[in-house]
Amino acid sequence: MRLQILGGGNNQLGAIRRAAEQGHEVVLVDYFKNPPGRVYAAFNEVVSTFDVQKNIDIAKKYRVDGVMTMGTDQPVYTVARVAEAAKLPAFLDVPTARAVTNKEIMKQVMTDNHISTVPYCFLTSAAGVEDLDTIAFPVVIKPLDSQGQRGVFKLSTAAEVINSLPETFSFSRADKVLLESYYHSDEITVSAWVDMGVPDILTITDRESFSFDRNIGICYAHEYPSRHQNREPEIRALVERITRAFQIKAGPLYIQLLVGAQGIVVNEVAGRIGGAHEDIFIPYLTGFDILDRVINFSLGIAAGNNQPRTRSERLSEHLSVQLFFAKPGKITSLTSLESLRKVPGVIAAGYNVAVGETLETIANATARAGYLVIAGSSQRALHQAINQAFKALKISDEQGQNLVIQPKAYLD
Repeated sequence: MRLQILGGGNNQLGAIRRAAEQGHEVVLVDYFKNPPGRVYAAFNEVVSTFDVQKNIDIAKKYRVDGVMTMGTDQPVYTVARVAEAAKLPAFLDVPTARAVTNKEIMKQVMTDNHISTVPYCFLTSAAGVEDLDTIAFPVVIKPLDSQGQRGVFKLSTAAEVINSLPETFSFSRADKVLLESYYHSDEITVSAWVDMGVPDILTITDRESFSFDRNIGICYAHEYPSRHQNREPEIRALVERITRAFQIKAGPLYIQLLVGAQGIVVNEVAGRIGGAHEDIFIPYLTGFDILDRVINFSLGIAAGNNQPRTRSERLSEHLSVQLFFAKPGKITSLTSLESLRKVPGVIAAGYNVAVGETLETIANATARAGYLVIAGSSQRALHQAINQAFKALKISDEQGQNLVIQPKAYLD
């Protein structure tokens, strides 16, 4: 069967490889000429995943049997439009896909359904200081339709907001941007599977992130189990409300929540597999192969006996996804992936960079240098494994210095 996959980067690489291994012909769409997934695809089209009409044309050209994406927000809407036009299976209809990829609609759905979120408003490029009276500072400014923390800034004054508008708009196709009150909080992510409108929570993780002055929310790790795992009944009820409010009937559901002194509020809702290698760690922890389920559904293949509530004993384990970054510099050598995978506790590893590349200062999540998925039988064992992995991990520059950043060194 032929499967059109939108995006050929590291977030989609697992899906491209898996589909090819299963004998499907992958029609890969990516605006880069040589994305990482290209070598595994039967056909490659150099087209933006945001270009709805060209993706519809590609689906018809190759007579694909299904269309999908994962790990990234905006192509979710394109997938829904392609599926509708080509009469292919889809988890989300077009209005729902629009609601989970456009923050203006997303916020309105939350407000209409009394789902807690931070105070917010929308600004046009012509906004002035007088338009900021309703929001308490500090604030966070975001594009309505971007991803990877691009154009997302924490700001302390009205003047900073007005001065930042052009940069935020540069990452958007919309005519407005979102302005929110900053909520001092922990961030957690919920991955769930929805079947016939009923969500089943698979994992709850702590989302750990950098904050560099105005650049915030750049995730460097997901930790399981969450320190807020004891609030699962409250989280479950909220996930059920979100599922009903957004009218999600089937498929993956990925929700970012903020947990602070004023309770749990919803940051964002997405109808996709998350971008922190959930396709690796969710099956490892739960026994539920979420990636296989997405591929099969997208191709119209009936699900087998791999039901969401099938759980493995590994739910008692501790796990961390380290989305590692590096300092600026030109890369001259990398620790081999084979060596990294031999480190006790490491169950998966990969790079987003290559020898010869020059790394810039971290500005958003697109600067990630790679990932490590690490597990341990206890928190102490996990921390020891993380430390050992970072000792083994080296991205060297021309002076022989290791550029890798370990955000948190754990005590053994």
